[in-house]
Amino acid sequence: MFYQAKISRENQYWLAEFPDCPGCQTFAESESELFAMATEALHGWIEVSLEYGDVIFAPGIYTGSDFIRVRVPPDLAVRIQLRLACKQAGCTLLDLAERAGIPARDVAELENSGSNLTIGTLTKIATALGMALDVRLEAIA
Repeated sequence: MFYQAKISRENQYWLAEFPDCPGCQTFAESESELFAMATEALHGWIEVSLEYGDVIFAPGIYTGSDFIRVRVPPDLAVRIQLRLACKQAGCTLLDLAERAGIPARDVAELENSGSNLTIGTLTKIATALGMALDVRLEAIA
């Protein structure tokens, strides 16, 4: 999963801002520092948004040389996708636990940083949402 950042120059600084993550932006002194700064800003924004129950949007697709793609680590990507799937299904985490037939504490782990859900639990959750779980390994671009 990737989010894209729009890159621009602001006086002597470089700015990266994420259109799908309201308020997520960062500055760097050089273009070479910008990617690392953008990655850190995005991951922090996602963690805080998940922790506080803020709205998270699916990543859009933008074109142009002024956009860069920033990868989301798998643990955050799963949490984002589950949050979006729950919203689409119109259910709460408690509803989801009931539908999936798993303890509510396991589903509550979805919101916690550092949670490590098993493939089996994720499969039950996906099935309860009427979805399929797709796990794949891909080359790092």
